[in-house]
Amino acid sequence: MVSNQILQTTVDGLKAISRVDLCVIDADGKVAAKTFDDVSDCIADAISFIDSPAESQVVNGYQFFKVMDDITLEYIVLAKGTSDDIYMIGKMAAFQVQNLTVAYKERFDKDNFIKNLLLDNLLRVDMYTRAEKLHIETDVKRVVYIIETKHEKDTNALEIVRSLYASKAKDFITAVDEKSIILVKEVKGNESYEELDKIAEVIIDMLNTEAMSMAHVAYGTIVNDIREVSRSYKEAKMALDVGKIFYEDKNVVAYNRLGIGRLIYQLPIPLCQMFIKEIFEAKSPDDFDEETLSTINKFFDNSLNVSETSRQLYIHRNTLVYRLDKLQKTTGLDLRVFDDAITFKIALMVVKYMKYMESKDQY
Repeated sequence: MVSNQILQTTVDGLKAISRVDLCVIDADGKVAAKTFDDVSDCIADAISFIDSPAESQVVNGYQFFKVMDDITLEYIVLAKGTSDDIYMIGKMAAFQVQNLTVAYKERFDKDNFIKNLLLDNLLRVDMYTRAEKLHIETDVKRVVYIIETKHEKDTNALEIVRSLYASKAKDFITAVDEKSIILVKEVKGNESYEELDKIAEVIIDMLNTEAMSMAHVAYGTIVNDIREVSRSYKEAKMALDVGKIFYEDKNVVAYNRLGIGRLIYQLPIPLCQMFIKEIFEAKSPDDFDEETLSTINKFFDNSLNVSETSRQLYIHRNTLVYRLDKLQKTTGLDLRVFDDAITFKIALMVVKYMKYMESKDQY
């Protein structure tokens, strides 16, 4: 149903143009919008008109018009006055409310369809049939974005994203839970993943500026058919989770650039525990002190380059070599050897993944 605020804006606008007082009453006899105060005198007549077979009627100085949705009565529109001009204005107001009702119903139906599409709740036959009825093209290239803000039920953020894409008929904005906003976006023929990154950055900048809300955006791969949209959504969900675990410093995470993090995310926890135990026995990489972890991470950031790492850490080269030797004695892994470095890097990522999954289980 159309919001009362939209109806009020509509009747206020019509009165400003026509100078005719109008009122909209819903099927339960409650006033939804009005431009004059003495509406209570009309309620009884409006309720009587609901049961009348007539589509319009003049009663006690007011013109009454029915607004139908197929065969269901949605609203009664009142126009104050009995002249032919007032009849014409009332008829126009009823037509406007009718169009709003149809538009909002279609938007609701589309929103419902997109939600079921994302969640894989539709049979393929139903998918194409409903898409045709809702005038949604089935063979358009699309990608799914998930926008997550710090606050649950962030309606302000949702409206800002909607305003960005409101004029684009092939883009859809919805939400399947209270934590995130979903954008199903059409991809033009020449758009690359670099352009998709820029779109995500525009959304983040807009939310930071307009809603004062920090956001993270993840997106899946580009799909060619409507039946594959749910796959892009699942990929975006995984990208959002993997980004939280392994790429905390990034606000935009793409599924096709998750690298080894995507593989680790799909490992069962018992297998991860076995791996850590086999590599480090009783010790975990998580047990190292801050200085050691900082040294390890900086060494990886500099592609195992001893000279550059010592320079960035502001320590002597021999000090770094001493720390690496000490780590080798503790773990049996020499980070200057490529195979050992890979093993250690994966172990650090596995521990991060295990901690993340453990924190999720606590909620």
